[in-house]
Amino acid sequence: MLSNVGVLMTLQSRLAPEMISYWIPARKNLSLWFLLHLTTTCCSPGKNKPAPLSPLFLPSVSQFLGVAFLGVGLWAWSEKGVLSNISSITDLGGFDPVWLFLVVGGVMFILGFAGCIGALRENSFLLKFFSVFLGIIFFLELTAGILAFVFKDWIKDQLNFFINNNIRAYRDDIDLQNLIDFTQEYWECCGAFGADDWNLNIYFNCTDSNPSREKCGVPFSCCTKDPAEDVINTQCGYDIRAKTDSEQRTFIYIKGCVPQFEKWLQDNLTVVAGIFIGIALLQIFGICLAQNLVSDIDAVRESCLFT
Repeated sequence: MLSNVGVLMTLQSRLAPEMISYWIPARKNLSLWFLLHLTTTCCSPGKNKPAPLSPLFLPSVSQFLGVAFLGVGLWAWSEKGVLSNISSITDLGGFDPVWLFLVVGGVMFILGFAGCIGALRENSFLLKFFSVFLGIIFFLELTAGILAFVFKDWIKDQLNFFINNNIRAYRDDIDLQNLIDFTQEYWECCGAFGADDWNLNIYFNCTDSNPSREKCGVPFSCCTKDPAEDVINTQCGYDIRAKTDSEQRTFIYIKGCVPQFEKWLQDNLTVVAGIFIGIALLQIFGICLAQNLVSDIDAVRESCLFT
């Protein structure tokens, strides 16, 4: 028995723990396997100490948020019947806000899953994937911020195009409709650059051939709010653009959402900058933790090989 232990100690010092873990299960002698397991325990990465909690925190939060975003997106699609008719995805004329939940949720879940499993199993490949992917996202965010500052006019034109394109599809998707209504109510605006942008929608345009009751009107989210009203008047925008400009100012918001968004950014520049800086610091912190754990794993494995 002692000679067997000596042989096992020699094997342990010359073979990597990974090789031993695959070789031993093929042996019939369970006592030899148990002894060898004891001799390799002290030299296997993560066996002699619990996995550090700090590398697990950010991936766990990312994975939880990813599942939450995916759940919200799938629930919204289920309510709209998209899951029962996948071809309806291509029928949307404008931007579907559910896509934002699905894409963000999917990326966050994959990233969090790789980080969690990599930290728990001390898998260098998954940890490197986590840190590299996080670095790519950080680089893209930094690049987008610089380009947005340099090409401000181009961004404004694209935002105008995006809003007008979704005004055309206002009635096509309930989530898009709610998003536009929320935007116009929150920023107290109407259309991209003014209420007349709603001429792009087939239900609100002022053409003589338009049979809609909403002809020459705007959505209720464009209407100024009366604090005394407890119930929203969804017909407050009917025929409002057929009136003079002075009359329109009394009932609806005149300013467009693009200039109102610019004003909001200027008024809340400190808060917006603080949020982006905080997100960037969290990403850098996660990259550093993952790389530090990878270095520790590699150092332990090298020490085992040369023991």
